[in-house]
Amino acid sequence: MATTADFRVGMVIKFNGELHRIDEFIHRTPGNLRAFVQAKLRNLRNGKVTENRFRSGEEVEEVRVEQKEFQYLYHDGASHQFMDKETYDQIPVDEKVLGDAAKFLKEGETVQLMMVGLDIIGAEIPFNVALKVVETVPGVKGDTATGATKPATVETGATFNVPLFVNEGDVIRVDTRTGQYLERAKN
Repeated sequence: MATTADFRVGMVIKFNGELHRIDEFIHRTPGNLRAFVQAKLRNLRNGKVTENRFRSGEEVEEVRVEQKEFQYLYHDGASHQFMDKETYDQIPVDEKVLGDAAKFLKEGETVQLMMVGLDIIGAEIPFNVALKVVETVPGVKGDTATGATKPATVETGATFNVPLFVNEGDVIRVDTRTGQYLERAKN
């Protein structure tokens, strides 16, 4: 068991029967009232963020989360298949667990999967990935003064807004946290 004094960003606790990650917290001591800890908790099953107040010194159940390196193999329609890089075991991972990260996964990509026991509760992918543009409309010359963008579909099937100078066949870098275009990748 841990107390609120042990809170740190990224810590996983069991709260109301569900696993939550602490996204941020602050210790408050309002005037002549008792001190408390205000925490933003992210539910690891559905991604929902809630705020909760804990009494100062209150005990919570800390959950040990193991991170293991896996290689993404393919999507079989129902789930995403990953291979353990040490034992070569293949495991299916549901798309709900991956969340938005699923649209950035390329075959062969290395991913950190977060596990509690044998249950996979989340995935950590690189902050930016290089993806090949497979479909986009041609840019019109002279429209670049305003920083205009156009939609482009990449090899994973996801669509992003890119500058007008990006063409089909170009490789672009995309920020996986925001889903925004960063730059054209160098070959």
